[in-house]
Amino acid sequence: MTVRLRSHHLLCLLTYIGEGYSAAFVANYDVIAKRLGRGEDILIVSGPDDICQPLLGGAEPHCLRESAAGRDELAARDVGKLLTRPIRAGVRFSLDAATLAGLRAAFAAGVTREACQGCEWAGLCSTVAAGGYRDVRL
Repeated sequence: MTVRLRSHHLLCLLTYIGEGYSAAFVANYDVIAKRLGRGEDILIVSGPDDICQPLLGGAEPHCLRESAAGRDELAARDVGKLLTRPIRAGVRFSLDAATLAGLRAAFAAGVTREACQGCEWAGLCSTVAAGGYRDVRL
């Protein structure tokens, strides 16, 4: 199987500790983290992805807003530079331990954080990164 992710969720996954918008959102995110932990591939998509699914039934889901698309662009640019490969819709890859460690180191150093500006979760993510990624689910 393949996990469909939008670009900025590559950053969100790094600090996911089981917090989210709703119980359904967290349950879904936990399943995705487990799938990725088992080595499933990632397919980069444009717009809402597998993580967004529980939110799409609500009124005006933020997953459809321009701010989310802007975060995708910034994350794709920064993660692409770090991984020395383009990150755009249609790209497939997997997160091995070395790639995940490199992404986390860059995130903690602020190298890939421009996409996080204005995000309501940025403070929590900073705390998780500063704490050495303790209790992350991926």
